[in-house]
Amino acid sequence: MLRLEVVALCLLLGALTQAQPPTCNRKHECPINIYFTIDTSETIALQESPPGALVESIKSFAVQFAERLEDVEYKGLVQINWAIGGLHFSQRQQVFSQIGPKSAFIQGARGIRYLGKGTYIDCALTNMTHEMLRATSTPKALRFAVVITDGHVTGNPCGGIKVAAERAREEGIRIFVVAASKNVDDTGLKEIANSPATVYMSDFRAVDLGSGRAIIHTDTMDRIIKTMIHTAYVECYEVSCLETEGPLGPKGHRGQKGAKGDNGDPGLKGGRGRPGDPGIEGPIGQPGVKGDPGLKGEKGELGTEGKKGVAGISGRNGTDGQKGKIGRIGAPGCKGDPGDRGPDGHPGDVGASGLSGTDGDKGDSGRPGRSGPLGPSGEAGPKGERGSPGAPGVPGQKGGPGIGGSPGAKGELGRRGDPGPKGAQGPNGPNGEKGEMGPEGLRGLPGEVGNKGTKGDNGLPGPRGPPGVPGEAGKNGTRGDPGDAGPRGEPGLLGPKGDPGRPGFSYPGPRGPSGDRGDQGNRGPRGSRGDCGPKGDPGLKGTPGEPGEGGPQGEPGSRGPLGEGGRDGDPGPEGDPGLTECDVMNYIRETCGCCDCEKRCGALDIVFVIDSSESVGLTNFTLEKNFVINTINRLGSLAKDPNSETGTRVGVVQYSHNGTFQAISLNDPKIDSLSAFKDAVKRLEWIAGGTWTPSALKFAYDNLIRDSRRAKANVTVVVITDGRFDPRDDDSLLTYFCSDPSVDVSAIGIGDMFDQAEENESLKSIACQRDGRVLGMRRFADLVAEEFIDKIETVLCPDPIVVCPDLPCKSEPAVASCVQRPVDVVFLLDGSERMGLENHRRAKEFIENVARRLTLANGQSDERNARVALLQYGSPSEQKVEFPLTHNLTVISDSLSVMNYMDSSSSLGNAIVHAVNNMVMSQGSRLARRNAELSFVFITDGVTASENLEEGVSAMRRAEGVPTVLAMGRDTDQEVLRKVALGDTSAIFRGDDYAMLTKPSFFERFIHWIC
Repeated sequence: MLRLEVVALCLLLGALTQAQPPTCNRKHECPINIYFTIDTSETIALQESPPGALVESIKSFAVQFAERLEDVEYKGLVQINWAIGGLHFSQRQQVFSQIGPKSAFIQGARGIRYLGKGTYIDCALTNMTHEMLRATSTPKALRFAVVITDGHVTGNPCGGIKVAAERAREEGIRIFVVAASKNVDDTGLKEIANSPATVYMSDFRAVDLGSGRAIIHTDTMDRIIKTMIHTAYVECYEVSCLETEGPLGPKGHRGQKGAKGDNGDPGLKGGRGRPGDPGIEGPIGQPGVKGDPGLKGEKGELGTEGKKGVAGISGRNGTDGQKGKIGRIGAPGCKGDPGDRGPDGHPGDVGASGLSGTDGDKGDSGRPGRSGPLGPSGEAGPKGERGSPGAPGVPGQKGGPGIGGSPGAKGELGRRGDPGPKGAQGPNGPNGEKGEMGPEGLRGLPGEVGNKGTKGDNGLPGPRGPPGVPGEAGKNGTRGDPGDAGPRGEPGLLGPKGDPGRPGFSYPGPRGPSGDRGDQGNRGPRGSRGDCGPKGDPGLKGTPGEPGEGGPQGEPGSRGPLGEGGRDGDPGPEGDPGLTECDVMNYIRETCGCCDCEKRCGALDIVFVIDSSESVGLTNFTLEKNFVINTINRLGSLAKDPNSETGTRVGVVQYSHNGTFQAISLNDPKIDSLSAFKDAVKRLEWIAGGTWTPSALKFAYDNLIRDSRRAKANVTVVVITDGRFDPRDDDSLLTYFCSDPSVDVSAIGIGDMFDQAEENESLKSIACQRDGRVLGMRRFADLVAEEFIDKIETVLCPDPIVVCPDLPCKSEPAVASCVQRPVDVVFLLDGSERMGLENHRRAKEFIENVARRLTLANGQSDERNARVALLQYGSPSEQKVEFPLTHNLTVISDSLSVMNYMDSSSSLGNAIVHAVNNMVMSQGSRLARRNAELSFVFITDGVTASENLEEGVSAMRRAEGVPTVLAMGRDTDQEVLRKVALGDTSAIFRGDDYAMLTKPSFFERFIHWIC
């Protein structure tokens, strides 16, 4: 019976087995669509020389990638079939292969030609999504995209990278990101790649340029293809066989790696990370508008005691500062209120009836009234323009992985679930704790001692006393006619005691010579009328007359004789001194720029041609505009009429790819002032396209110079570029300006690529092979450096004319007298034949008068007062120390009396070196006092040999000498004088001839300057 049941069960099991279709051994089809999106913008095309070489390397990467795609049966369970397509992009997108067999893709990829111009990654991703969705292959195909770019963008006209990438992911497209080279923007790449970034952006790179040649990264291809195949196996393989319970089989092999699980719970708080790297330096902001002088702040509270610093190097004793200018005379105070009426006097005796008096003399004019109180302060000026935004900071380092959770119990192997809906964005995590303060940096080495700065401008007026009640500010009226004299007023009360004056210099000065007798003072005010005299004694009694008839009442008698004049009244209090004309003029000169000197360069047309391509970047383009504005600021005012035959006109051309040139014309009627030109330059916007430099040069000449140039104007062009131009442009146009010899061209190349001979040759072509007209620099920030703008100013305006208004009351700077001020004066007297014997005699008298006027030191060890030395020089081998640094006036006078005129040539450079080595220094020790100012005084016309002049000026700088030049005569060498004066034109004292040395005004001005 048992045997029959077993047989029946086996027959039933066999029938069921034959009825089930054999699906366990069926292979699953798994088609894969791949789409390449390749960046061929200007930033990619110009990274490697020659232009477009990096694009060719990326094309080789894509071709080799496609050749590695082979239809394969993976693990005997999944049949993988490949289809591939692609596009390349810049500001526009160009499809080079529809999704299909790899042969068509390879043929299309090899035909790519880079587009140049800007980079719109968001539009490229949008077009990529559209092309993949419209593909005619199997609808269930897996979609992968490979985006090759550097992450730099110049615009987001299609909604931005993040939006476009998210739209692609919603359509099931998995995006791999491959960096074109090492020069990338990680922020842009991370926004494109799928999550997790360790799978879809794991340091993938297409080309390596570090070894000097392009190396294709085949490892990147293998890792991406392996990831695609594994993902396809997980997505396409499904277990669908009939399962019947049977005996347990043997232990199977280890299963494949499961799909990545969901994000776990947040891990424990990590330890404090190291401080982040500092961000890169932001761009230089545009100069702000000069603000109004602020009010004097309150005295601050006493700060906490700081940490004791590192012991510094012992400094030298500083020289005594110069005495500040005498403050301007303050405005007259307010008029005092009239005094209270005094008590009535005692009634006097009744006097005799006097005769009627005549009209009195006209009274004296009253004192001028006091000015009104200070008006309310004006409103604050407009806010300055906002500076250019800084460049983005360096991305922070990737955080460490969290602590893994404890393993759960092993479950049964189930089929992969359908993807769930996208979860909402989680809340932002708490802010990390502030990093610990870094260690204190090492103390820097002491800097070199700088040169003595130029004399500062006159300071602003000091603060006034406490103002009265503010009144309404009235307009300045015209001066009225003098009114009739009013009655003499009663003397007012004495004013309040003034503020204590500034403490004076503590150095006792010598008694000065007796002053000249002053001019006769003004006539004092007329005294008041004297008191009436006492009544006279009665006269003698006359003889009685005959009685007459009573007549009518008589007429009044004639006026009696004048009485004797009374004594003069006491003088009244001294009135407040009013502002003189010079005081008013000085105040206007100090508080407004209407009296400043003006620089004129003659008739000058200047055209700037600036690079506005994508590779420049917005920050550097802003620096280019600032360079144009700062340079024109140095050249004075512009021509008010663009059609005028005189004055300066300026034009600007910004260029990128062909057809995008923008210009500010030389004859633009709206550009009639410097402010109008600045506004026009600031409105120029970055184009961010390709680089067509030769075509831009042709555009600048044809549109700005050829038809609008002035007949008598000098034409100068300044071209700024950061790199190679597009090879599709006509390179023969580089010399377009050279066909016109009247145009002076300067070429400025920025970047290290101009170290290569072929690139530097293109700059020379632009500058017409002229020496000194090709300038190079590493960074755009060097464009706005003061030293470089000084150099460009000399190129644009080599012979400026400085015109100063002829103003009255020109005052010399008020400086301290030479009382006890430590100064060592070294005279260098030109003994060449150009001076002549008579002028040589006048120069000797001048030196002796200076020595007598200065307060000389009391001895060699005296650390105060002055010492004097003299060197006469001629040819390169003729230098004679007439007397070294000395305080002895007798030695100075005797040496000058026996001094002979050399009557030789002139070699100023050798003379300076000789003076430094023999009068300031000697055998390594310093003869000049270290606490004293070392002053070099040159008496010369500047006509000298150029031999060792630079060396002499450098030696004077090292010796910390302060130069002063006495340039006598009209035939002078201005360049040598400026060089010897270290560029400080205020240190050059000029005169038509040597007779100027004997004039008191010139002598006093020199004394005030030197001490």
